[in-house]
Amino acid sequence: MATEVLMPRQGQSVESCIIIGWKVKEGDTVAEGQALCEVETDKATFEVPAPAAGTVLGIFYPAESDVPVLKVIAAIGAPGEDVSGLRPATAGVKSQETVVSAPVAAPKIEVQKPTPAPRLLTPSNSASAEFDLIIIGAGPGGYVMAERAGHLGKKVLLVEKEHLGGVCLNCGCIPTKTLLNSAKHYVHAKEAPEFGVTTGEVKFDLSKAMSWKNEVIETLRGGIGFMMKKNKVTVVNGAAKLLGPRKVQVGEKVYEGTDVVIATGSSPFVPPIPGAKQPHVMTSTEILNIGKMPETLTVIGGGVIGVEFASFFSSLGVKVNVIEMLEEIIPFMDRTQAKEFRKALKGKVEFNLGCKVTAIDGHEVKYTDAKGEAKSVQADIVLMSVGRVPNLGNLGFEEARLDFDRRGIKVDEQQRTNLPNVYAIGDVTGLSQLAHSATRMGEVALNTICGKQDRFRRNAIPWAVYSMPEVAGCGMTEEQAQAAGHKVQTASLPLTMSGRFLAENGKRGPGSVKVIKDADTDVLLGVHMVGAGVSEMIYGAAVMIEAELRVQDVREIVFPHPTVGEVIRDTMFQL
Repeated sequence: MATEVLMPRQGQSVESCIIIGWKVKEGDTVAEGQALCEVETDKATFEVPAPAAGTVLGIFYPAESDVPVLKVIAAIGAPGEDVSGLRPATAGVKSQETVVSAPVAAPKIEVQKPTPAPRLLTPSNSASAEFDLIIIGAGPGGYVMAERAGHLGKKVLLVEKEHLGGVCLNCGCIPTKTLLNSAKHYVHAKEAPEFGVTTGEVKFDLSKAMSWKNEVIETLRGGIGFMMKKNKVTVVNGAAKLLGPRKVQVGEKVYEGTDVVIATGSSPFVPPIPGAKQPHVMTSTEILNIGKMPETLTVIGGGVIGVEFASFFSSLGVKVNVIEMLEEIIPFMDRTQAKEFRKALKGKVEFNLGCKVTAIDGHEVKYTDAKGEAKSVQADIVLMSVGRVPNLGNLGFEEARLDFDRRGIKVDEQQRTNLPNVYAIGDVTGLSQLAHSATRMGEVALNTICGKQDRFRRNAIPWAVYSMPEVAGCGMTEEQAQAAGHKVQTASLPLTMSGRFLAENGKRGPGSVKVIKDADTDVLLGVHMVGAGVSEMIYGAAVMIEAELRVQDVREIVFPHPTVGEVIRDTMFQL
């Protein structure tokens, strides 16, 4: 009896997979476990193995078919065996049209190149526009908005000059978290004997960590490409120029859309410090591709990016100095928790606060300390991490009379600019340089375009630093609440109050929760945390603050036990 080859299920949320291409043809003899075809989902690309040895008697779907999971895609059995009864009713088609009986080359997900012939479009009403929506920039704001708009049936053009995913995926959020995860595995392996696990010599292989980072990036790029394809989004590769409302030029071709969205992101800011252009002085982009681990690293800037890299390198034995011009690191972090965080890194990272870098002379970083005294430190690599600036240049904004300044494009709560039918989202607005903020801004803009009332609210945007330990927060800090005129009441508890946290991190595991409320109304104003895994819990605080819950309301919520998150609720009882 012939063996069915089923489209495998890859996770509970995956309903179908696209067949990229077949590696065999009908009549081929295959061994058990041999790869029959390559398929992709929005998350990954993988091969479908033969469930049994035999002859390929039928291939029921051609390449590019989007096939529901658990559908029979092929049959294997003895030569001459009848498999017509196994053929699904929808088999043999891409869109219920053609049958495949020979191997098909795997098509690659490629972006459409701009054609050289210019086609200038005259201004017209929305009914005659070439696209419903043109989005410039394929970062977390742009590509998610394109996906959602395509899903709603809109005709979408997504323009990206480099790679799908933008800075976040290619040289920001994802690669840094991938490397930090490798470092965490290394640290956990070294600490394993404390928890009853004895290992051999623990080593860190930078080349393998970098290889894994690149694999993650490529996989996610493919996932975004899949989602664009699935939602019928047209992707064009090239530098875009805004010609005015509804018109965008890419190369020599001009496209017209009913609405245009600018999502061009930001870039690392490099201040005019003498010596900053040397090869060993890097931004976050270059340091993600180093081939050799330095012995010493100096980080100029104590913000999120600088602290994450300081944590990564110091956990691997690199001597790290952080030079920060302000009196404390991570300016939007609660001051008491910032001190706790620095204490957790004592002996690994040297923080120099209230200091100003004056020059980089070779490998010597010169600076003045908080008292104005001249100091210096040696560094194999210098990481320039003093912030990011919105990408505003060479995009036609001036000629189009778009309203912007050096801080970003000016928008209202619906992400509308001063130009009709032109919106801006993400870092380029200067409102919030967080990937999830860009995504939310895109949702707000899309809802506005679709006639649904929405606005971008900034009071409950969670943030996280994926260091060791992690830090995260949402809402106001104590200082911000006082400055806003609230009668403030705060409470804190260590994470070691949680049995799970203690079991998994030990007695010395750093961590705490701090909550801030308005003493008169009992409304929760802010939640701030330090400790392992807090980035995965902070969304709960965002829900509480967004809903304007009172502390009493949170006390009545049942949290699972034993979890680390229940310390948030326990802290509420200290108010």
